[in-house]
Amino acid sequence: MKPAIRVSQFLDDQHIHFEAMVHPPAYCAQRLAKHLHIPGRQVAKSVVLVGPKQYYLAVLPATHQVDLAAVARVLGVAVRLADEDEIAELFNDCERGSLTPFGRLYGLCTLLDDSFAPSSQLIFEVQRHYLAIRMRCQDFEMVEQPRRFSFAV
Repeated sequence: MKPAIRVSQFLDDQHIHFEAMVHPPAYCAQRLAKHLHIPGRQVAKSVVLVGPKQYYLAVLPATHQVDLAAVARVLGVAVRLADEDEIAELFNDCERGSLTPFGRLYGLCTLLDDSFAPSSQLIFEVQRHYLAIRMRCQDFEMVEQPRRFSFAV
């Protein structure tokens, strides 16, 4: 088992401004949006994808789904959605079903959908179903260095 990674400590260490938000447990990104009284398109959800030799972490608006064919075209390999057990094994310091969009902390390549403007705010779940973080997309990109392209439909 990997040691626990605290996202808030990671962001503090990188001198990144963020706001931690505690809320009633939310088991999907759309429910998180409802608890925080914001539109679902302002919430970023994380989806684990599996390729032939590696995992990827796709970050996209909560209101959208991953276009697997679009991802495959850009990456040059077929991908599928990870199952719950694969996710739990990769993110073993997170509550089951909860992720963080910081794939590089877990050795994953992170993909960011083009629909997020660099100047926008990202709000996303981090490791627990009751904890979210708000931060600027450009700060997320600076720290995470994701591959950015259009893959959400």
